[in-house]
Amino acid sequence: MKEQVIKQVVNGIASRKLSRRSLLRNSALATAAFQVVPGYILGLNGQTPPSGKLNVAGIGVGGMGQNNVNACAEAGENIVALCDVDPQNYAKGALGRWPGAKTYIDYREMLDKQAKEIDAVVIATPDHTHAKIAIDCMSLGKHVYVQKPMAYSVYEARKMTEVARANKVATQMGNQGRSDEGTRLVAEWIAAGAIGDVREVEAWTNRPVWPQGVEIGKPGVGQPGQSPIPPYRYVPLPGEADPDRFITEKDWFTPDTPPPGMDWDKWLGPAAGRPYSRYYHYGLWRAWADFGTGSLGDLGCHIVDCVFFALKLGFPEHVEANISTFWKSLWKYDAPRNEQFPRSSIVRYQYPAREGFPPVRLTWWDGGLMPRRPEVLEEGRKMGDSDGGVLFIGDKGIIMVGCYGQSPRLIPETAMKEFKQPPKTLERIPGGMGGHERDWLRACKDPSKPACSNFDQAGPLAEMILMGNLAVRFPDRKLQWDGAAMKVTNCDEANAFVRRQCRDGWGV
Repeated sequence: MKEQVIKQVVNGIASRKLSRRSLLRNSALATAAFQVVPGYILGLNGQTPPSGKLNVAGIGVGGMGQNNVNACAEAGENIVALCDVDPQNYAKGALGRWPGAKTYIDYREMLDKQAKEIDAVVIATPDHTHAKIAIDCMSLGKHVYVQKPMAYSVYEARKMTEVARANKVATQMGNQGRSDEGTRLVAEWIAAGAIGDVREVEAWTNRPVWPQGVEIGKPGVGQPGQSPIPPYRYVPLPGEADPDRFITEKDWFTPDTPPPGMDWDKWLGPAAGRPYSRYYHYGLWRAWADFGTGSLGDLGCHIVDCVFFALKLGFPEHVEANISTFWKSLWKYDAPRNEQFPRSSIVRYQYPAREGFPPVRLTWWDGGLMPRRPEVLEEGRKMGDSDGGVLFIGDKGIIMVGCYGQSPRLIPETAMKEFKQPPKTLERIPGGMGGHERDWLRACKDPSKPACSNFDQAGPLAEMILMGNLAVRFPDRKLQWDGAAMKVTNCDEANAFVRRQCRDGWGV
């Protein structure tokens, strides 16, 4: 319709002499059309359309996606399409928030019908569907904002980076700490030699904040007594009363029915088919290895990003992990089923010397495990913040930060008070963390200046995080990593998880 209006106005002006009244009427009509016309119609190749507004779509808008889309709306962009596989329940609030947006269950239908209208897409589905959706959008020339950890596997992160580069689209991963002031301060302090050479880094998180364990089998499959059940509280589906109790074996092994209106097959996407379970959907999917990326995938891109940025990390030389184990009875060990991630893990990355930096070991802790408390840290002072933190251990001092690289301080506080901060040399993002989506929107309109966590930056970070999950699946051994080739050189078994097998129609 908008294209027809534009053509009618332009053709009319060219073909006949207009009265003043006709000219004013048609000019107003054309102005209204141009307010929402996508850039492709005008042959702008990613440049800002005349209105200065982008037409934005959201895919996966029931959780964090709604916040990301709202940030685009608050920046003045047009929200033209929304897609979620659970429109009547999880995404109901978001789908009613922008009544002018067309709604879909299948993102492919959205692209078929509105691709010409859409300029940019926010993708905040579960981890296992990020890559396919993002690649399909980028291949059509759409700018994409993808929630962390960007992809499900190392191969997918690499592929997404390559597709973004080939299609010259603006990209951003949803690790908003990259936009924060703290991330830049840490990089500037380390570059200025505030703590000397850094050869040791400790990073930790409070995740998982959901029950999980490698001994747990799939829900709705098998018989009671065949495998342990997790200590979950009962999860009522929409319309059900909450019994406020822990689940029973009957709850766990009885197949569920998807809530009304939910398309379970599309939620599964590339993952192998299985019965629906309320213990997958509604937030618990992060625990499951077929859908989520565990504690490391959930918070690693937030917590470790300041390390990756400040120390100019690339591919690790090798990675090794230790995980919590499960004993089903006295001296009776239960081998991991690996349907879920472990309750806790320690992951050790070793990096070579690079760009003027010495070799460094980065150790990740989760599930309540923490690094040793520095002796110089004041008694009673918290390490990091409630989500986690980082210790940069240099040969002249220590920097401590919270999640997202926030609130960096030299420790003890006496060292911070004596520290003369160097000049601020790195470009700042307006609004800091709160400006992360706007930084991407700016890049959509000005491709000459990429967003701060564009895929050329975020892709290698995501690969590092996801490579750590290979070590979690194959613990107690040192995995030698050829990052350029995306290959574990001493464990062929692990290489099967560098690139997963997808259901037909969902491969990338």
